[in-house]
Amino acid sequence: MTITIITCTYNAQPVLQRTLDSVARQTYPNVEHLIIDGCSADGTLAMAEAYRQQQATAHSRHTVKIFSEKDNGLYDAMNKGLLKATGEYLVFLNAGDMLPTPHTLQQVADAYEEWRAGGREPGVLYGDTDIVDNEQRFIEHRRLAPPDNLTWRSFSKGMLVCHQAFYAQTAIARTVPYNLHYRYSADVDWCIRVMRESERLNRPLCRVHHVVVNYLAGGMSIKNHRASLAERFNVMRHHYGLATTLLMHAVFLFLPKKLR
Repeated sequence: MTITIITCTYNAQPVLQRTLDSVARQTYPNVEHLIIDGCSADGTLAMAEAYRQQQATAHSRHTVKIFSEKDNGLYDAMNKGLLKATGEYLVFLNAGDMLPTPHTLQQVADAYEEWRAGGREPGVLYGDTDIVDNEQRFIEHRRLAPPDNLTWRSFSKGMLVCHQAFYAQTAIARTVPYNLHYRYSADVDWCIRVMRESERLNRPLCRVHHVVVNYLAGGMSIKNHRASLAERFNVMRHHYGLATTLLMHAVFLFLPKKLR
């Protein structure tokens, strides 16, 4: 299978190179890397183009495609990526986030092949996440760890799988684009809807027993913490009902802020 990695950028020059390098070093050959840029004014596009030329010169089987045009924010850019992806599975890897080892995509592909050999086509492949700082130093394992038996109902307890550790079957992902009414939590809503559609199609959600992303601390939802919490409440109420949402948030609010 081909895996499409979608990296959305806007003036991302300070953190983009580490992301590009982590994709370039992957041993798995069948990779499509889409860079969806929002008309950056810094050196982002020059960096992306140098990366594209490097892959072409090396005769890599990794395909790099760059698109740059104005958008209506991150989730609008992600929707553009959904439409342009040609791989069987896709994952969003933000500028600054990294694939942990050269074998990460191979580990995802191996999990896919194992499930395929058993006669089932995964709707989602998902793995673990480590949090790193701006110097790429390990901070901690992500507190919310993915369960072995994930369902769309699992997210009533929080976003148990990091967005960047969530490999969705492209044919499913395209049918449930990001809801642009959400500014900070559309990724939570999108993952839930992808899982619901996978269940409807009888496609399993398959655990990859490896750390599949190093997530850069301090993302958009962290920087807009209060607004993100309000949106997350609305997402959960929509999918799980008011009673369940109130109960889970009552527990959530008593946690220290760093654990939320």
